[in-house]
Amino acid sequence: MARPDKAASVAEVVDSFNNATGAVLTDYRGLTVKGLQELRRSLGENASYAVVKNTLTKIAAQEVGIDEFEDLLVGPTAIAFINGDVVEAAKGLRDFAKANPALIIKGGVLDGEFLDAGAVAKLADLESREVLMGKLAGAMLASLSQAVYLFNAPLSKAARLAGALEAKRVEESGQDSTDSLAGGAGAPADSTAEEATEA
Repeated sequence: MARPDKAASVAEVVDSFNNATGAVLTDYRGLTVKGLQELRRSLGENASYAVVKNTLTKIAAQEVGIDEFEDLLVGPTAIAFINGDVVEAAKGLRDFAKANPALIIKGGVLDGEFLDAGAVAKLADLESREVLMGKLAGAMLASLSQAVYLFNAPLSKAARLAGALEAKRVEESGQDSTDSLAGGAGAPADSTAEEATEA
């Protein structure tokens, strides 16, 4: 490959690494063209799958600060560049590899952090972003409902207690409940008014 072409190819792979949320390296030996097409479909819309020469991948990975790929770049290598839900793409790779043992997951990178093959498999076992967001929203709603209940419970208890105390006071004094609620504004208020006019 001529030097300008090689530099352009490296720059393209560097851009793919920089623009992707994550990337997974695979060995695709033994897969047919039809199998590769199926694999691309199983990754979903937010991922691309490209066969890249090991020398280009090595140079590009070093340029973006991923040194751990060097040991993985043995044999034919293809890279799944993931631009969306990493978990969904990891599940697609895992499920395809189960059905097609020719595909071997070598490792990957997520947000600049290196992942070995086992970590990529664990990533595939996580729930998708949508499911996790739904669970988070449900948990927040449940917490909010519980908080409303906790705030309302003391208020309703206080209101019941105040009502019980008032009823007990009325019962002990023998007053009419309407007089007691008016603050005893019956006869005493009238006598005070009379005293004020006499003075």
